Amino acid sequence: MNPRLQQCRQQSLERGFSQWSSPKESNWSHAFFELYADLPLWERQARSFAYALANEPQYVWPLERIAGQIYQCCPGAGQPDMGGVAGDARWEAFAGDRVAARWLRERILDYDQNAPVVGDGAAPGHVGWDHSLILGLGTRGLAAKYEKALRNGHDEKAEEFYRAVLIVLEGLDLWVERLVARLREEAEATEDPERRGELLDMAGICERVPREPAHTFREAVQSFWLEYLAVMYENPYGGNGPGRLDQYLWPYLAADLERGTITLDEAKELVIELFLKLHERIAPHDGWVEAIVVGGRTRDGSLAINPLSHVMIEAFMELNQSHPALYVRLPDDAPDDFVTLTARYLIEGGNRAQVYSDDPMIAALHADGVAIEDARDWMAGGCMEVSPQACSSDFEFAFAHNVALIPEFVLNGGRRFDSETRMVPETRTLPDYRTFEELYGAFESELAREMDLVFRRLDVYCEAWAKYRPAYLLSSMTHDCLERGRSINDGGVRYPDYGGSGVGLPNVGDSLYAIRRAVFEDGFCTAEELLEALRANFAGHERLRAQLAALPKYGQDDPEADAMTDRVLRSFTDLCHNHRTPHGGHVRPIILGFVWVVTMGQQVGATADGRLAGRPLAHGMSPQCASMTQGITSAINSATRISLGEIGGGAGMMWDLDHSWASVEVVKGILRTFAKRGGQIFQGNTVDVKTLLAAQENPEQHKHLLVRVGGFSARFVSLSKEHQAEIIERHKFAG
Repeated sequence: MNPRLQQCRQQSLERGFSQWSSPKESNWSHAFFELYADLPLWERQARSFAYALANEPQYVWPLERIAGQIYQCCPGAGQPDMGGVAGDARWEAFAGDRVAARWLRERILDYDQNAPVVGDGAAPGHVGWDHSLILGLGTRGLAAKYEKALRNGHDEKAEEFYRAVLIVLEGLDLWVERLVARLREEAEATEDPERRGELLDMAGICERVPREPAHTFREAVQSFWLEYLAVMYENPYGGNGPGRLDQYLWPYLAADLERGTITLDEAKELVIELFLKLHERIAPHDGWVEAIVVGGRTRDGSLAINPLSHVMIEAFMELNQSHPALYVRLPDDAPDDFVTLTARYLIEGGNRAQVYSDDPMIAALHADGVAIEDARDWMAGGCMEVSPQACSSDFEFAFAHNVALIPEFVLNGGRRFDSETRMVPETRTLPDYRTFEELYGAFESELAREMDLVFRRLDVYCEAWAKYRPAYLLSSMTHDCLERGRSINDGGVRYPDYGGSGVGLPNVGDSLYAIRRAVFEDGFCTAEELLEALRANFAGHERLRAQLAALPKYGQDDPEADAMTDRVLRSFTDLCHNHRTPHGGHVRPIILGFVWVVTMGQQVGATADGRLAGRPLAHGMSPQCASMTQGITSAINSATRISLGEIGGGAGMMWDLDHSWASVEVVKGILRTFAKRGGQIFQGNTVDVKTLLAAQENPEQHKHLLVRVGGFSARFVSLSKEHQAEIIERHKFAG
């Protein structure tokens, strides 16, 4: 980075970690309940959002060349149409989450009894939208499409949707007009003629975009940034992100390079500044993941890797920051220099890399019902969840369920091992099952009961969000909302699917395999003995625990052990595929771990594979750390033997590598093997344990150390002791 960018970076970091506040909640409430209270609901919603956005403070900072900023995750910056506003009872009847929670209890009368097991609420976000619409048309061109649809005549609901979109696009334009005025004020006030010229150039660009189409790379970056801020202001949810930004911006850079008006080095400077601004708005919140996905394929199947894909990876490697997330789509026929850069990113990228085997991921998404052209155009919405960009509702990753807890209920009469309270209807205990198949049937039955409650809950939330949180701006850039005249959660999108994860599936597979062997096949313990040991957390049963731990595990290249984990996976994915959402979609399995490997692991008692109570669960579809004893080849063989093609939203796996062994050539070989065998998502740390222990001992000296937690990267010293311990204890593969 040149001196200017270095100084810009330092100032951006200082601002990012400063205390900010926003008038968003108060302005939105003022508009909704006072200015527009007499209007129809759809118009109140559109005008209130537009009013709040237009009145958000404008910031112009020294040295920046990309204008505009909105700070998120700060006091006052909440989402009134979703969660309401604290202390304002007026929102009780109009906030999507509050209404949904009430409807849920009215429609599923025993839901509160089940909530401790199946959870509550729904997670919005995890999608991207079509940036090319505003980049290529401008807000005025996009508005013209909606004006035409309005003139052509549709049903009343569609007309309301089109009018609402036009209102929010006007709000976006007004917000940018006020930014232009602020830039001109700053130019007038400065005594530095060079800076005055820069500010006037910025004002001129913002007068053109995003209102009009972008014509240069700099205009495209600026247009993207302002549009992105506005959509994130409307939908400030984790997992929403730019997606395939190298594809959207490359045509503008390619044209500038052809004209000779920019160099790749100059483009890289703009990319670095854009990354700094993305980080600044959410800097303290490491788990708030907004992902950029580079590389991959185009919609026609050709390689999409371009010079900007390289530039973005290189730029991000120069910045030690947790936002945005930057992931790589690696096709089978990727050029060697791109594979080399990807391997370097895994090794040298500060434990932030995540690599997708592009062709297996496309195949799985296509098998999940997505048209092949859309499947090739996939993005990752946050941690790792895959969806076709600009085609989904924002229930893309709406739940995570602790499947690892179900065997405990099934073995112990519907109770936790440490409790006398029956949590689920099952009344049998392990000695009551005559065969293993009877036991597995009970597991599958309870899994189906719990997932049915989860899916029915999401159906209620989908209906409430469609009415009370219509997300008109996001919907305006999501296919096929224009054609259908509906918003994203009201049947407008091309793929009205839900998505979510079963957590702890490998743990369940290993545990059920151990029970089958120990009790029903080898008979080295009775059902009564095993149940007693589990209830005691193996205290006084150490010999039995050692026998159980010695049995084959998923991750040791044992076909029988792998088959049991695959069976558990298929039980989960079949339930997902069979549910139908209110608008004709289904549930897309997305298997990841996130922080739940620790928090959900703390809920689970001792398991029959020898795991002690409260210990972490497996990361996504990774084998458990204690099982990865036969080397990375055996572990990958197991992890790719299972039915990954059933996981259309991505199967996350964690592969920590010993830094002294993980050379570029070694990592390239691992990535190619992983992809060839059908693996989908590869992530992991290369930091050594000695450094991690030193960071625990002296956090102030290691406050900038980033680690891969699971779906996101975070400052190690900001993590809880439990999460730090889980990272330290992970298996580190070496030669």
